[in-house]
Amino acid sequence: MPRRLRLALAGLAVAALAAVGIRVWLAPHLTDRIADSFGQGDYRLETTAGTPFTAASLKGAPSIVFFGYTHCPDVCPTTLGDIATWQDALGAQGKALRVVFVTVDPERDTAAVLKDYLSWLPGAVGVTGSRAEIDKAIKAFHIYARKIPDEGGGGGYSYDHTASVLLFDAQGRMTEPVGYGVPEANALAALHRLLDGG
Repeated sequence: MPRRLRLALAGLAVAALAAVGIRVWLAPHLTDRIADSFGQGDYRLETTAGTPFTAASLKGAPSIVFFGYTHCPDVCPTTLGDIATWQDALGAQGKALRVVFVTVDPERDTAAVLKDYLSWLPGAVGVTGSRAEIDKAIKAFHIYARKIPDEGGGGGYSYDHTASVLLFDAQGRMTEPVGYGVPEANALAALHRLLDGG
């Protein structure tokens, strides 16, 4: 076998071993580090119950965290409706879930506005704060949110924002996202993994 071919084959073998090593050992650790970073930061917000909301607030019980705003025309009300459906489907297990709705629009979404907006959803807590603290939380949760002025002028605006909900375990660690509009069976499977600890 020519020397060049032997070297090429040896190089491919080394590359294959490296790829396996990355996949088996390094990739899960990188994924764990990314998941562990969600929700971590020095933001300090206020809930509709009048209590502070910080990174430590994620601990204690499994949580669904969703970023949105009360003037949202479609994604937010649809997602909240989906969450209510999931709670019903989970029955008694669903009562263990905290639902946290963090506004991306604190200028309009005061604690009182959020409380009224979420009043129909069992166990839901709204979260708001100053623009600076909300921006810290958006960054900490790796959320996308961009203000879009209305085309007609007049000062109106909407938000383009992340539509997924984030699932957090009782240790405050993000376990997985649930995408907007996923089939109910998929969402419930993710919630069962969360509630069953894996």
